[in-house]
Amino acid sequence: MLDETLHKGSLWLSPKLLIVTFFSLQLILHHRAIRVDASLFFSERATTVSFFSLKRYHRYRLSSANNIQSFWGTKSRKINSVSSTLFTKQAFISSKMSTQNRKRSLSEDPSDASGGGRKRSDSKSPIPTAIRRCSRATSSDQLADSGPRMPQCVGNGHEGSYGDEKIGNVMVFQGEPGRLSLDDSSVHEGYAFGASTSVHGEVVFNTGMVGYPEALTDPSYRGQILVLTFPLIGNYGVPGGDEMDEHGLPKYFEGSTVHIAGLIVSSYSWEHSHWTARRSLGKWLKDNDVPALYGIDTRVLTQKIREAGSLLGRIETPGMQLEGFVDPNKRNLVSEVSVKDVRVFGEGNSPNVIAFDCGMKYNIIRYFVEIHKIKLTVVPYYYDLETNPSNIDYNGIFLSNGPGDPTMCPETVKSIRYALKLQPPIPIFGICLGNQLLALATGAKTYKMKYGNRGMNQPCIDLRTGRCYITPQNHGYAVDNSSLPIDFKPLFINANDMSNEGITSTNRPIFSVQFHPEASGGPTDTAFLFDSFVKNVRGIPQDLTLLNPLTYHRETCRKILLIGSGGLSIGQAGEFDYSGSQCIKALKEEGIEVILINPNIATVQTSPSDTTGADRVYFLPILPHIVMDIIRREHPDGIIVSMGGQTALNVGIELWNSGQLQAENVKILGTPISVIEATEDREIFSKKLQEIGESIALSFPAASIEGAVEAANKIGYPVLVRAAFALGGLGSGFAANDDELVALAKKAFTTSNQILIDQDLRGWKEVEYEVVRDCRDNCITVCNMENFDPLGIHTGDSIVVAPSQTLSNREYFMLRQTGIKVIRHLGIIGECNIQYALHPESERYCIIEVNARLSRSSALASKATGYPLAYVATKLSLGMDLVSIRNSVTKTTTACFEPSLDYCVLKMPRWDLKKFNRVSNTLGSSMLSVGEVMSIGRTFEEVMQKAVRMVNPALDGLEGDDSNLIAEDISLDDQLKVPTDVRLFAVQAAFERGYSIDRVHELTNIDKWFLSKLKNIASIRKSCLAHCGAGGLSQLMKEGGIRTMKVAGFSDRQIARYVGSDEQTVRKARIDAKIIPCVKQIDTLAAEFPAQTNYLYVTYGGNEDDIEPCGSPDSTDLKSNGVIVLGCGAYCIGSSVEFDWCAVSCVRQLRKDGFKAIVINYNPETVSTDYDESDRLYFEELTLERVMDIYEREHAGGIIVSVGGQIPNNLAQPLGDAGANILGTKPSDINRAEDRRQFSDMLDTLGVDQPAWSVLQTSDEAVQFARNVGYPCLVRPSFVLSGAAMRVAIDETQLRNYLHLAAEVAADKPVVVTKFVLNAKEIEFDAVAKDGHILNYAIGEHLENAGVHSGDATVILPAQKLYVGTIRQVKIAAAAIAKALRITGPFNIQFMAKGGNVMVIECNLRASRTFPFVSKTLNSNFISLATRAMCNQNCDPFRISLLDIDFVCVKAPMFSFTRLRGADPTLGVEMSSTGEVACFGENVHDAFMQALMATGFKLPTRTCNILISIASDDFRKQFLESAQTLAKLGYNLHASPGTEKYYKGMGLNMTVLTKPLNEEDDKSEFSVLRYIKEGKIDMAINIPEGTTIKDEITAGYLIRRASVDFGTSLITNLQSAIMLVEAMEKGCEKAKIKHIGDFYKLPTIGWKK
Repeated sequence: MLDETLHKGSLWLSPKLLIVTFFSLQLILHHRAIRVDASLFFSERATTVSFFSLKRYHRYRLSSANNIQSFWGTKSRKINSVSSTLFTKQAFISSKMSTQNRKRSLSEDPSDASGGGRKRSDSKSPIPTAIRRCSRATSSDQLADSGPRMPQCVGNGHEGSYGDEKIGNVMVFQGEPGRLSLDDSSVHEGYAFGASTSVHGEVVFNTGMVGYPEALTDPSYRGQILVLTFPLIGNYGVPGGDEMDEHGLPKYFEGSTVHIAGLIVSSYSWEHSHWTARRSLGKWLKDNDVPALYGIDTRVLTQKIREAGSLLGRIETPGMQLEGFVDPNKRNLVSEVSVKDVRVFGEGNSPNVIAFDCGMKYNIIRYFVEIHKIKLTVVPYYYDLETNPSNIDYNGIFLSNGPGDPTMCPETVKSIRYALKLQPPIPIFGICLGNQLLALATGAKTYKMKYGNRGMNQPCIDLRTGRCYITPQNHGYAVDNSSLPIDFKPLFINANDMSNEGITSTNRPIFSVQFHPEASGGPTDTAFLFDSFVKNVRGIPQDLTLLNPLTYHRETCRKILLIGSGGLSIGQAGEFDYSGSQCIKALKEEGIEVILINPNIATVQTSPSDTTGADRVYFLPILPHIVMDIIRREHPDGIIVSMGGQTALNVGIELWNSGQLQAENVKILGTPISVIEATEDREIFSKKLQEIGESIALSFPAASIEGAVEAANKIGYPVLVRAAFALGGLGSGFAANDDELVALAKKAFTTSNQILIDQDLRGWKEVEYEVVRDCRDNCITVCNMENFDPLGIHTGDSIVVAPSQTLSNREYFMLRQTGIKVIRHLGIIGECNIQYALHPESERYCIIEVNARLSRSSALASKATGYPLAYVATKLSLGMDLVSIRNSVTKTTTACFEPSLDYCVLKMPRWDLKKFNRVSNTLGSSMLSVGEVMSIGRTFEEVMQKAVRMVNPALDGLEGDDSNLIAEDISLDDQLKVPTDVRLFAVQAAFERGYSIDRVHELTNIDKWFLSKLKNIASIRKSCLAHCGAGGLSQLMKEGGIRTMKVAGFSDRQIARYVGSDEQTVRKARIDAKIIPCVKQIDTLAAEFPAQTNYLYVTYGGNEDDIEPCGSPDSTDLKSNGVIVLGCGAYCIGSSVEFDWCAVSCVRQLRKDGFKAIVINYNPETVSTDYDESDRLYFEELTLERVMDIYEREHAGGIIVSVGGQIPNNLAQPLGDAGANILGTKPSDINRAEDRRQFSDMLDTLGVDQPAWSVLQTSDEAVQFARNVGYPCLVRPSFVLSGAAMRVAIDETQLRNYLHLAAEVAADKPVVVTKFVLNAKEIEFDAVAKDGHILNYAIGEHLENAGVHSGDATVILPAQKLYVGTIRQVKIAAAAIAKALRITGPFNIQFMAKGGNVMVIECNLRASRTFPFVSKTLNSNFISLATRAMCNQNCDPFRISLLDIDFVCVKAPMFSFTRLRGADPTLGVEMSSTGEVACFGENVHDAFMQALMATGFKLPTRTCNILISIASDDFRKQFLESAQTLAKLGYNLHASPGTEKYYKGMGLNMTVLTKPLNEEDDKSEFSVLRYIKEGKIDMAINIPEGTTIKDEITAGYLIRRASVDFGTSLITNLQSAIMLVEAMEKGCEKAKIKHIGDFYKLPTIGWKK
């Protein structure tokens, strides 16, 4: 870590040091930003303007200039308009409702009407009369009659209300019409929410995401029309202007009034929510006579300013036209904002600093007086220091910030020149404008920048140390470095544009900076500069500041071992495939050899690749001894454990603490293990935080049950119980008393030897920051996120919004500063995540935890911002610094920056809890979700509705009662009080039923701002249903409501349902009216710099595309027009990382063959959503509407639907019907395979055998069918994934129940009932075909008998126990099916074999979850071959001979039953596994044993006690030999009474244990539950009877559940149990350390690859 002197060192620099430092820096930053002409990026297509009225809907093309001219009474050459506002309940209030009867805002203080600042009037303004504001005197009825009538805001003056209002017409825009005219002749239409006045000004933009009250009162913005790039403004209102600090200054503001000339935003929040708010932003602006417009595409404005430079503009309202354009920089803006009299602050402090007020921000005064105890004498900018008329005695000089051109302040420059001559030299410090004034005083020059630097994330490099700091700035002029005199040198430079950011004298205590160290708003990372100045003033000697020698020392690594995360489970999912893949890519770029251990065969990172893949991959269990064996073989220089989740981290910690890594000279790269332990051990973590004055929630560690009870009583109930060193809240929960605590603690101790007892903070806000730090101590926060749900719900189960929406500037940067302080103190190198609990009505906070590794949030933050955290963290672990790494999106700026978002991101979890009986859907501290989605848009309503459709494609949008997810037997209040996986829909139902925001907030603790947005959605829906029922779609189009609804995120399908139409009709009407979405880029810097990015989203919150279409409507060339690849969507049970591997393989093959690849996906955990994997990435919905929007917009040549799983496959027919070109198998043939009835009919026609089946119209018919064929029967819905709602019925009652469930899942698709065949062998057939002819195939066998879903089965490849005749029948049937369905592309058929008979179970005309497994086992990428087939390229089949492969690969399922409390851990026909692993071996037993261990299965080596409980004599007989083997191996066998009795008769002695009657039946000495809970059983073999799921709680269920809850290894399948015993007998637990390449090289006979 760098010495503290780098922060607070001397600013006395020698010329030689500066020259050397600057030269060194130039070597680092030799890549200059290259500006690209805007025409390369932006479409010139005509835009349209939308005007909505109560009675009519008007649409104008650009050519209708006369209409616009007559409306405004002036000429307009170009008009840009976007109606991107949403309508709150105020917009729907009937115009007949009297204002007096409306409820007063709950967010406004009735006593605060002044606005808190000086209201500027023309009579008092120093501005010349010709350029004064034009105050509106006309009424709304005096609008120009020649133009279309604009709707008025009937709720004006009542912003912020959360009360109930009558819903009126949805088509009304709130606010008067207004426009922004620029001097480039463009006009931008919007709606007003500030004062009704017209103004001139210079148009500038600010990329900050918070801090609008501070920015608007910053005197440096005087005379400027400010464009805020972040689209959601007004969320947290405005604090009271009458709240003063101890100095008599407004507590929350930076100036005495609002200094901007006008404000432009994209979307304005009419409702606000914050504990400090006293009024809305709109009312504050109105009180201060400042106009503001919303509904304008601010991204387009930013791009325009960026390319054209600064622009002049004017804000106008109808009938209030202004002529020409006025440059405010032509007047002396400083004179307008400077004090007129001398003022003293901090009377009694010493020494005294004289401050020249050129527009000084108030926080500067607070810094000097409160923090540094300086007496500050503030003088006007024109104060003559030489004559010193007030006879001020001063010890230092401060030059403040201010607006405009520095050359307009000659009086100030004159005084500075006088001060520069003083001897001895007097300390001088300047900020912002002060930097320019100091430079002018030295004789240097300043210049007008193209568009200035304004925002909170400008990276500035200290030329003394090379350190880079994130700084807030607001200036349009800069110092010319080349003009500085010899005794002044640059002190800071901008890391992006290389402009000057500070100067210093080489021989005097004089320096200045261009940024604001005291920032408000913004970060205060450079506040140490105040320390330096004050020390100069006080005469305190300062340490010499030098570059750290370590800057030039970088250890090199030749070979690195990367530890993966293993199989996917709840809490540790696909995000680590993304992180690991990024890590490998970064290492390979540095020429490092990469060794990977990861048994997850479905991942992208385990794929071979010449450039981006690992050099060698070990498919072995991630266990300490195996990792050490690999290290001894490979001899790596370093190891990375931060990219593999908790699995990798725990292994790394164990190996380091045991000294094994040190013994092999292997370095831990990135964050040291001691730091990781400090974050994982609660006691150490708490002490570390106390060292820097921070704290965690009241918490105590415990190593015993007694200690846990003692800790809980110290804190006071309720408490949170958590397991230390656990991922995703494993083993955690809330306890309200001692009994609940003991029960939770017992389970938690099975996963960790330490548990944590925490204070209950439920109801507080939960906020996260992603923090990055390099070896030079450069530190940035990449993304902050706010949970929609209050604290108490695991963040993995909460809706998360980025950036935060309800935090003020003070809160945002308070938590940011704390995060950086904590991470620096801990010594983290790379990336980490810090989580806070923030009190909702104060600035109290505490730290929840720090994750010193890549996490789920890291993947989300990477995708949300476009900042590749894993990639950058890897580079940092190699000793690189942030400054030298390039921003991979812009390609020209540094990676040492904090992204600015001009959009909103929302993450929504995906649960699959309905698959499991007896599992509660209540959400708490332990994570339950299996996946997540991420939506992007420019309004909160839009991202929320998008996310709902992403999570559940069956939903049209966010609705309450219409979602069919509201429980009828539970009161709505109770559904709101208890957080569940469907509470969001209960909230919406409450609003639809008339609940107020206050009432819902009271029941849920969800912030009112979020709730107000949900109520907006409900209000728009209600208004549409009320006003469009009779007239339908035509009425909606007339009233202009369709665009309103689209901006609010309503889908075509949703609208169609409301108006009694269909999706295609609504789409056509919308397109005919030119209501189409636009395409925006994710560029990390809010359009401030040109971006070379293909990372895109689609929104109605804009009016211009950022990029041109990929293809051409005039071209038919598939390669140049591009191919769209539909991704997998959210991970869920049945669709996981294997489909992402398929999509990535497809995309890579397309690009290799010269095709442009366009990916559509919305899963932030995937590699396919890494923007450098494809030519274009759309982070968008996988719906008919959105896919067709992109397909038509891009003029794509075709769409591939067969590599992303069931969601894209289900879109094949609708897309085909809509006119899209579906590549590969025709949609009609896909339909024939998915439709159970059509497929079964086809098999009968082909003469291919299948179990007896029937499609039945009624339950009675199904019962009769079952009687005819005999039970058990299988119920199978169509068009579903992972066997959803598939059930085996053993009697009539179950059959009727399952038919009802299947009908709900299948909707209008057929449900088939088939005879369930017992004791059959299941076979997997994966293949690729072209035009109905099979090119390649693979045949695998299930270890378990048919009846276990293929996703839960253990699969063996090549098949080991299939007869040649069986294989022949499989091949013949598969060939016939491929030909009949005319398959082109990937497909999978599942067969069952019994008694020499082969029958078809089902056929999927898409890639299956086993495609990565077969491709990597056979070293032949089946998806690459399928891609070439679908694109009609030459396809040479791989040369594969399954009989000649001399190794075996076994794929084993990963389950998450430990998290699913109450679930029965048995296998059945509906899939329940969350992931998979696969291992290789020279025989099936080796491969099986390693695969089983890779799932986390522990062999019975601790007590050697094994429990055997088998349901039937038939199963007991089959297991007899295995039981005898276990006894022979020396294991102590225990059994349930029936099992013990059977085996005793066979000569086997076992200890009998009593079966439980209930969960509490563990008191007797030989109770099986007691043995399990006390850890006396290492492994339980519990084989239930049959494969059906029983509703009743049985003794077997209690045994299985206890085994899972208390960490006992469990086997529930007979075939698996037998295979395990055979492997144990052969000693297969000892792994043979071979990578995949070793197996590929095994000698074979008869064929060669």
